[in-house]
Amino acid sequence: MKVHSFTVNPFQQNTYLLTNGGRAVVVDPGFFNATEMTMLSQALHEDQAKPEAILLTHAHLDHVFGIDRVRSKYGEIPVYLHPDDRYFWDNYMASAAMFGFDVQPFGFDPMPIQDGPADIAGMPLQALFTPGHAPGHLAFYNQEQGWVIAGDALFRESVGRTDLHKGDFDVLAASIREKLYTLPGETIVYPGHGPSTTIAHEMLHNPFVRA
Repeated sequence: MKVHSFTVNPFQQNTYLLTNGGRAVVVDPGFFNATEMTMLSQALHEDQAKPEAILLTHAHLDHVFGIDRVRSKYGEIPVYLHPDDRYFWDNYMASAAMFGFDVQPFGFDPMPIQDGPADIAGMPLQALFTPGHAPGHLAFYNQEQGWVIAGDALFRESVGRTDLHKGDFDVLAASIREKLYTLPGETIVYPGHGPSTTIAHEMLHNPFVRA
């Protein structure tokens, strides 16, 4: 499995593409315009892969900007979201308007995904329920290759904001300690914003949540 990372949209969000044997999954598609979409197209062409699903760590607007663009180009592939984050999915247009963005509401329902094994498009992933930044936040762990897509739960020497609607720092800290800091120390952390890190580094150096 290959992991591609694209930093996109006005929020400098990290979108990830997983490819394996011609199959692909897009995680948190934040593509804001056609230019950003070309990065996805090029990576898919290089790997000779086609998207079969979209996985969401959560449904804040910067992580979903590109859903309709991806589905318009590659077909109406399923989108997977934890049910507890449905509020942000349903209020996407209102959330975007608060930042001056004009978007259309999603005209379909996401597929539910829960904590546990998540064999999406043949990708061996474990969904880790990590609420706090958002109530239905998930991280996606690949044990075989030793990495986790942490979304906006854990960043390099930082954590996701909890001053946003439905955020809760105590819940986030518990999620990090119980679901992320229990992973092997060498696990690479691919965050929703900023550079990658490792679990061991964060356990020692993260000033917000210590092990």
